[in-house]
Amino acid sequence: MSGYDHKVVHVPEGLAGERIDVALGRLLGLSRTRASELIAEGHVLLDGQVPSTKSERVEPGALLEASIPAPRVAAVRAHEVEGMRIVLEDDDLVVVDKPVGVAAHPSVGWDGPTVLDHLAGVGVRISTSGAAERQGVVQRLDVGTSGLMVVAKSEHAYSVLKQAFRDRTVDKTYHALVQGHPDPHTGTIDAPIARHPRHDFKFTVAAGGRESVTHYDTLEAHRFASLLEIKLETGRTHQIRVHMSALHHPCVGDPLYGADPTLSARVGLDRQWLHAVRLGFEHPRSGEHVEVSSPYPDDLQRALEVIRDAD
Repeated sequence: MSGYDHKVVHVPEGLAGERIDVALGRLLGLSRTRASELIAEGHVLLDGQVPSTKSERVEPGALLEASIPAPRVAAVRAHEVEGMRIVLEDDDLVVVDKPVGVAAHPSVGWDGPTVLDHLAGVGVRISTSGAAERQGVVQRLDVGTSGLMVVAKSEHAYSVLKQAFRDRTVDKTYHALVQGHPDPHTGTIDAPIARHPRHDFKFTVAAGGRESVTHYDTLEAHRFASLLEIKLETGRTHQIRVHMSALHHPCVGDPLYGADPTLSARVGLDRQWLHAVRLGFEHPRSGEHVEVSSPYPDDLQRALEVIRDAD
């Protein structure tokens, strides 16, 4: 079948009794959403038959066949993004202060603005290293998280910065306003993170997940919430949000991870109170220490003032 990647696998004993979408995802490394789409589109056969439903159960030894369409490619669209600010730029790198509602790079299914759109729009040429839709990107911030992000402009910078993030030598500091008062007020969360078994686009603390380490310190304790300074050793998707939720102190304004909607409404937030305030790293060419900082955006500053006034 032209334009398709045909996969054939047998169901192992360990997946006996699982739903076909779950089994397909685990065997082929697909998200559950993507596995469900393939089943619904008729691209999957179970023992030579089209499954009646994505929740059909699989038996050990069963033959799973999937014809996966060639991936769609997301493209950079050059245009300036409102609220985006370049904090630092030289021949090797550019550091931006990303506003909320902006993704790091284009991806299939995301139609909103991206950091790479903005850089192309203002004429900043970046490294061609990395996948086509995320060239130059050495770190990412969630769409709903604002703050500092570095992008490589030279191939040398891409290689050195990528390794620095892998080696955990980059200082990534965030401020988060979380519900309640963490006890102890200073601590370390060392808990593995994996995809949530029942919810796409959500993550959870789970045995067998990827190593994830978060250090936090309470800066301000108020009646309803605490302002924390957080340093990340690792950089897992949604790491701070997942870890704080696991402590039963979710970020204010973060309904995906258990925030109180009444408090979110009271402070006027429809996104998590989480901001990348500082970024420190060794310059990839000069070796000098670089540190940049970012003030709170207006919506987070207003929400914090409401919390302070509630005392």
